[in-house]
Amino acid sequence: MALPTLRIIGFIIGIFLITLAISMVVPMATLVIFDRTSDLPSFLWASMITFVAGLAMVLQGRPEHVHLRPRDMYLLTVSSWLVVCIFAALPFLLTQHISYTDAFFESMSGITATGATVLSGLDTMSPGILMWRSLLHWLGGIGFIAMAVAILPLLRIGGMRLFQTESSDRSEKVMPRSHMVAKSIVAVYVGITALGGLAFWLAGMNVFDAINHAMSAISTGGFSTSDQSLAKWEQPAVHWVAVVVMILGSLPFALYVATLRGNRKALIKDQQVQGLLAMLLMTWLVLGTWYWATTDLHWLDALRHVALNVTSVVTTTGFALGDYSLWGNFSLMLFFYLGFVGGCSGSTAGGIKIFRFQVAYILLKANLNQLIHPRAVIKQKYNGHRLDEEIVRSILTFSFFFAITICVIALLLSLLGVDWMTALTGAASTVSGVGPGLGETIGPAGNFATLPDAAKWILAFGMLLGRLEIITVLVLCMPAFWRH
Repeated sequence: MALPTLRIIGFIIGIFLITLAISMVVPMATLVIFDRTSDLPSFLWASMITFVAGLAMVLQGRPEHVHLRPRDMYLLTVSSWLVVCIFAALPFLLTQHISYTDAFFESMSGITATGATVLSGLDTMSPGILMWRSLLHWLGGIGFIAMAVAILPLLRIGGMRLFQTESSDRSEKVMPRSHMVAKSIVAVYVGITALGGLAFWLAGMNVFDAINHAMSAISTGGFSTSDQSLAKWEQPAVHWVAVVVMILGSLPFALYVATLRGNRKALIKDQQVQGLLAMLLMTWLVLGTWYWATTDLHWLDALRHVALNVTSVVTTTGFALGDYSLWGNFSLMLFFYLGFVGGCSGSTAGGIKIFRFQVAYILLKANLNQLIHPRAVIKQKYNGHRLDEEIVRSILTFSFFFAITICVIALLLSLLGVDWMTALTGAASTVSGVGPGLGETIGPAGNFATLPDAAKWILAFGMLLGRLEIITVLVLCMPAFWRH
């Protein structure tokens, strides 16, 4: 790869690091407000180190007349997320006095909006660290939206070309419009966060908890300010607010912009949105009725518990209202499967994404019809787009490697002595971005602190793979990528 290309990639990463350093002012201000300034020097050091590193990359200058090719975007995407996670771990390392392994794991989980944690004692933890965790979710969420809208369609990852918009067009004539779309998406993201924070506060949370949970919910991250997650708050309104904000975070943000610009049916007509909402509603009713029949809870209370936990898992958020892994074998298997679904493309949610399941159904239906009517010409469309061979191949490739990645990570964890339940659900939950796994160790009531360090590095890599849609990372492992 040419030196000018590496310089411009370094220049962009430097800007990201400077932004990260400046964002550390938020937890520092939080410490001052709460009069918990003992951690202030640690945050100052972390901010200065990050700022200096970013400045060093920026000062080398941006090469003139150098443009990134699509293949260069693979390296930029992976390296920027990785480098940001490395420096975002510094506040955890310096304030919590934990190993860098744990600090990096927490940082990666935050930036990728996974929600898996190695920290405990959150109820009495420094408010600066709690704010930093939520802020990492929030920054990672908007970063992933930008990547999903502007970069992945260009790289033709996992069928994402179905959602290619003017923001992912390579022609120069659309650049001003692309910037407008990006600004509009950021405005919507900030707006929903603010409304979510207000709603949490009105529902019964204090201002600090409301802000943290709003950032965590809209980014579908899952970090909470309590070890009990949302079970700490008994008010039903808090739980329903969380459900609404998580769903809002799992819908395509570009469609919010389209709706605000006058296309009022943009969200309603989208097949992704229709499929996700229909699946959520159906699962709520089925599992809610089953949970009500097997417990002493009132039906509305059972529905509330189910709605929050199901929405959290499907949208890959990671909030929990009680330990749903103790509900029985039926719910255990159902939650395991739901963790693979994910939200919509162009949202903050992880997972396989609902559109890939919908496309798979369309292909299955078409193949069955072809068997019945061999001479028929069957058109396959999704959201008004023709499903050509390239899109189908891309989706199949992604789905295959998604499953293989989980299997390989689970096998590696088992080699380290991790029990099968923890290994399998840990691999699945980190690659999908759900956060908590199942079982006593890493379930909704546990965390990842007791796992071996090697297991944490493997799972952290799994988070990165899942967040960047796997193929984006794997392409860098090809020798052909580095030859020219």
